[in-house]
Amino acid sequence: MLKNKVAVITGASSGIGASLALLLAQQGVTVVIAARRKNKLDFLEARIKKEGGKVVGVKCDVSVREDAEELIHYAVKEQGRIDILVNNAGRGHLGSVEDTSDQVIQSMFEVNVFSLWYTTRAALKYMKEQQNGHIINVASMAGKVGYPYNSAYVAAKHACVGFTHALRQELMETGIHATVVCPAGVLTEWAMVTEGGSMMPLFSESGPVIKRIAEEKKIPLPAIEGVKTPGEIAQQMVDCILHPTPELYTHKGSKEFALLAAEDRAKSEQQQLPIVLGERQVYERVTGKR
Repeated sequence: MLKNKVAVITGASSGIGASLALLLAQQGVTVVIAARRKNKLDFLEARIKKEGGKVVGVKCDVSVREDAEELIHYAVKEQGRIDILVNNAGRGHLGSVEDTSDQVIQSMFEVNVFSLWYTTRAALKYMKEQQNGHIINVASMAGKVGYPYNSAYVAAKHACVGFTHALRQELMETGIHATVVCPAGVLTEWAMVTEGGSMMPLFSESGPVIKRIAEEKKIPLPAIEGVKTPGEIAQQMVDCILHPTPELYTHKGSKEFALLAAEDRAKSEQQQLPIVLGERQVYERVTGKR
């Protein structure tokens, strides 16, 4: 079903994007992989070709409108069509609301939100001519639930979810699908390359503190499945391409928690309280605000 399809994947130099490119290429899809880091892109391109896959690497910064649009036009010019667009490029940040600068806010929305319009507008021109296609936007559980110390990222991913819902409305009965993916924890370099410093200490050092607070306050933590590999997420995305769904929750328990947050925000926040308090301690220590 996927053989000879053409997929454009942004943020493809590592993590979920790279894993998805490998899986789709193994299915006979021609993958146009895009990212800013040319060395990693070249490595992935060479690997896919070595495995017998069809691939084109494009150095591209999708937060720049001209680059993002040219990526889509180039893919269609070279391959004749575009069947799948995966908006996977994204980046987070470390900072409380009061510590988040205007520059960081702008940057978070440029890469996580504005780029969605840049690539999707260009791709829709061709998909509507074909009367088929699938646009997949990679958001996060941060697009469904609030998390502390990366508010601009959380707001941007909420925007990604809303963008996809609106897009789906406009695409009804056109033959074009749109899906938003909402992963929880994934074993990638994401937390290490966040703007404002690595988020790894916030996650790793707060673990024992969170557990202790939860036990002291007798609060059950959200029952969301633990960290998954990029390959596991990518496989679920391939399944979603074969059998399109409006939303893809990749971790067991994440959909249920998102529904709880939508129905009873106070109750969901109470379950998150140990996480918030634990991460607050680490954030204040790391930033010297204690």
